[in-house]
Amino acid sequence: MRNKRKILIEGKKLWDEDFEGIQLAKSKKRFIIIRTIIFFCFFVVFVRLIVLMVFDHEMLSQKAEKQYQSTKILKAKRGSIWDREMRPLAVNIETDSLYAVPSQIGDTKKLSSQLAPLINVSVEKLNEKFLSKKDKSFIWLARRMDEETSQKVDKLKNDLKLKEIDFLTETKRFYPNGHVAAHIIGYTNIDNEGLNGIELKYDKYIKGKVKKVDIGKDARGNSLSEGTEDNVHGDNLILTIDGNIQNIVEREIENAVETWEAEAAVAIMMDPNTGEIIAMANRPTYDPNAVGDSDADKRRNRAITDVYEPGSTFKAFVASAAIEEKIVSLNEKFDVSRGFIKIPGGIIREDHRHGVLTFTEVIQKSSNVGAATIGIRLGKERFYNYVKKFGFGDKTGVDLIGEVRGLLRDPQHWSGRSLPSMAIGQEIAVTPLQVLRAYSAIANGGKLMKPYIVSEIISQSGESVKKFSPEMEKKVISENTARTMRGILKTVVEEGGTAQRASIMGNLAAGKTGTAQMIDPKTGRYSKDNYVSSFVGFVPADNPKFALIVVVYKPRGARYGGVVAAPVFKKIVENTLVYLNVPMEKEQNYVYLVSNSN
Repeated sequence: MRNKRKILIEGKKLWDEDFEGIQLAKSKKRFIIIRTIIFFCFFVVFVRLIVLMVFDHEMLSQKAEKQYQSTKILKAKRGSIWDREMRPLAVNIETDSLYAVPSQIGDTKKLSSQLAPLINVSVEKLNEKFLSKKDKSFIWLARRMDEETSQKVDKLKNDLKLKEIDFLTETKRFYPNGHVAAHIIGYTNIDNEGLNGIELKYDKYIKGKVKKVDIGKDARGNSLSEGTEDNVHGDNLILTIDGNIQNIVEREIENAVETWEAEAAVAIMMDPNTGEIIAMANRPTYDPNAVGDSDADKRRNRAITDVYEPGSTFKAFVASAAIEEKIVSLNEKFDVSRGFIKIPGGIIREDHRHGVLTFTEVIQKSSNVGAATIGIRLGKERFYNYVKKFGFGDKTGVDLIGEVRGLLRDPQHWSGRSLPSMAIGQEIAVTPLQVLRAYSAIANGGKLMKPYIVSEIISQSGESVKKFSPEMEKKVISENTARTMRGILKTVVEEGGTAQRASIMGNLAAGKTGTAQMIDPKTGRYSKDNYVSSFVGFVPADNPKFALIVVVYKPRGARYGGVVAAPVFKKIVENTLVYLNVPMEKEQNYVYLVSNSN
């Protein structure tokens, strides 16, 4: 029994030991398996991390960027336009634009009937637009509405709880001075793109560049970059124009058109020493805030687009050439007592009979016979060369759209009467700006300057993008000749001259009148009723601050430049001298009552 028990005890012990061994072996195996699994998992994670961090890094970065950033295309706000004293001429204002979601519109006829009268379109046209765009999620209904229209539409939207229409804020071009300087500034279309004037000429600067920006988003997709649009702007322009002088010029030519029941009028003021355009005005005119209310005739800048025969204002260039070539002396006598001169194919007559005139008096009294005689003495080659030197037959290069060259034929195409006719301002077509520039060359000592209107382009931050400086194109006549001509042109405004009505209180003026017949388009001959009356001059005569031309088309009741245009010159100049605080040179006033003169 004892042995049997001993065997059982030892057997149990062996079994327990075997069991423990088996258990230990199993635990060890389990540990190895678990450890292997853990290592494998770590290996898989490690490999995945390598793939994500190395191989898929760029792709995932881009994906994340798309989730938390978006690219937005921003159209720049149009730059402003200022006059030389930084007074605004063209700015931007915020307006409401109306859009619709056609796919959400149920009853198109009903909505059209409610909305059409408010946005000034026909019900049929609006309904047709809704139906044709039925599957669209966005269409414009009215762009850049005025405040009154916007309020009416907003009331309708709120009263009827319309969700199919809504507003977007857009900037609109606004011209605070209305028609003032309209032909210089120009205007834009509905998308704020320049269509005329400075707005078109410098459109690439003013409109700015389209910009792509990255907009950050939060977890809900909301933008984290509000106001980014406010940082995108086009460049600003500073003009040579003085807004106050521009107002003076426009007021006076408006009065002239009314007084003489004229068809049109032009006035341009320029600094003869630099070529800066100080003012440029036209009648008829228009309001660039309501371009649709005007026709093309009112929007045309006649100062650079319309040509006319200059008449007697052209005699100053014949005289300048004769002095420069030393073929006349100031006291040389010209017998014009017959009142006419025979030329090949016809006769040139005087408007007023004279006797024997000195060279100076030929210009002072605007003798056609005397000027024709001087022109013939010059000869066609020399005459033509000086006319070209003074810039006729070529564009002035002013920074505006639509300038024409005028008409100056080559001498080989002239007839026998062309030279004497051109000497009195016929058989040649010019623009008002061409004439003013040529007179400025006499005023400044013989330099033909390039006229310009923009003085500087500056960025929104105030940095200079581009500056424009005076540019002399050529030397036309000598300083001595220019000085002599200034003295002669002073006599035109004094007693005995044709432009006594252009004399200025306290300051000597110099200039020349012009009275030119217009061509009758029906007959092809000179009209007996329609004239262009003009005066061009500079002040003060001996040290000019500005040159000014006034041109009045088809005046009624009078035709001579000394009667129609010279008084307009006087009023503009006197007001401008006061504004600029130019000191008087003398106390007496050179104003006389005279008979009609050309």
